[in-house]
Amino acid sequence: MQSLVAFLRGLGAARLAAMVAVTASLIAFFAFVIMRVTTPQMTTLFTDLSGDDSSAIIKDLERQAIPFELRNEGAVIMVPKDKVTRLRMKLAESNLPKGGGVGYEIFDKSDALGTTSFVQNINHMRALEGELSRTIRAIDRVQAARVHLVLPERPLFSREKPEPSASIVVRVRGALEPQQIRAIRHVVASAVNGLKPQRVSIVDEAGQLLADGATSEADNAVGDDRRNAFEKRLRKQVEDIVSSVVGQGRARVQLSADFDYNKVTQTSDRFDPEGRVLRSSQSREESSATAENNGQVTVNNELPGQQRNDGTTAAREQSKKSEETNNYEISRTTKTEVTEAGRVNRVSVAVLVDGIYAKNDKGEMVYQDRTKEQLDRIAALVRSAIGFDQKRGDQVEVVNLRFAEPPSVPAVVEPAGILGMFQFTKDDVMYVIELGVMMLLGLVVLFMVIRPLVKRILAAEVIPALSDTAAVPALAEGKAGEAGAPGQPLLPGSNANHLIDVAQVQGQVHAQAVHRVGELAERNPNETASIIRQWLSEETQPA
Repeated sequence: MQSLVAFLRGLGAARLAAMVAVTASLIAFFAFVIMRVTTPQMTTLFTDLSGDDSSAIIKDLERQAIPFELRNEGAVIMVPKDKVTRLRMKLAESNLPKGGGVGYEIFDKSDALGTTSFVQNINHMRALEGELSRTIRAIDRVQAARVHLVLPERPLFSREKPEPSASIVVRVRGALEPQQIRAIRHVVASAVNGLKPQRVSIVDEAGQLLADGATSEADNAVGDDRRNAFEKRLRKQVEDIVSSVVGQGRARVQLSADFDYNKVTQTSDRFDPEGRVLRSSQSREESSATAENNGQVTVNNELPGQQRNDGTTAAREQSKKSEETNNYEISRTTKTEVTEAGRVNRVSVAVLVDGIYAKNDKGEMVYQDRTKEQLDRIAALVRSAIGFDQKRGDQVEVVNLRFAEPPSVPAVVEPAGILGMFQFTKDDVMYVIELGVMMLLGLVVLFMVIRPLVKRILAAEVIPALSDTAAVPALAEGKAGEAGAPGQPLLPGSNANHLIDVAQVQGQVHAQAVHRVGELAERNPNETASIIRQWLSEETQPA
């Protein structure tokens, strides 16, 4: 301990302060590196949270002692990546997040015994609005939704019942498609008794009216959907077949279809006079005979085949009549045609294709127009793709023009090598790069900053060790040579051990020993110079 205390005293206050500062900096740096390396990788737990949901989730995470981070003013919560799935299942068990609205769970803790009918109706409406909001948020592109229902009661002594209505405010990413808007209206109308889709109004976060709640869902809306789907399907087919020829992104296709939305019912009867069939046949024959009786009417005369009393036969008048009736069926064809709404009357297609880019002798990209033969072949492909019918007036135009900017096709590079083998994601790669940079920075600080500072602090000023057999006799000889008395001590009555404590010089120079040597050199300058000349002569002599 005395040696340690003497060593610390010999260093001085400045060196001790420098050592403490370097040690503290080193500990802080490596603590930062260790904490940064051991910090778990954070990922998103939930986004677009309301204030109530965010506070409830944070309280649950603090109760479970799980680290988390808040971003976007609490709307986004980050948790460790290895715990995100379990946390989502755990929070779902607790019905979190609720979505910023209350649903049918409002009746879970309510006391129905002392609740009035008015409060029950209000709670039912709140629950219905909350459930509809959650359902609408499940639709793609819808971030948030708020539903307001108006369910009027029928006044007393009134024959007419007021119709319910609804208004919806949505916050979307991008824009909603027409079929999505109609889907929202029908979902809300189906969930509320007596509500019609025409009575549902939809507004986005910018105040744009998406559905005004006054237009009716007529057949033309269905026809427009049918036409849009038909045009979209044909446009995709034409783009695919043209892009495979001219290149991806080097063709623009516009397609328009003319639909007939009239519903036609046609009935026609056709008779074939050549095709007849006997349906029924009826024959009838009649015969009659009349005899002369000279005006005498007797029973005998009226009997057929009777002879007169005188033995002669009476004269007779006979007549025959035949009648035949034949009924024939003539062939008849009855045809009924029903043409539904949405019949295609005409299709018009306009195709714009880019030219060819090739390198010239200088290596520059030069534009070249496509030949007429190539355009004709492309037009033939387009006609085949759309089912071209010249009788109904279809039109196909293929034009070659240079685009304002040549489209760049991004190359999709599949992960290969180690990345493809281990299926590293972008986050994993960035995390490995961050660790590598931190390690490299730590090595640079260690070898370029810490090591030189430690060397400078602990470096020893090497002074040759002075021993009793070399240094003290040399001083004694120098003093004797000057005074003319060889072997005389350097200072009468003084001991060499009091001048230089050789035991204190062990590889490092102590401040106390240096001070003593300095005092000795000041008191005996001639002897000091003699010793130094002797050291120099010994170093210059060949070994």
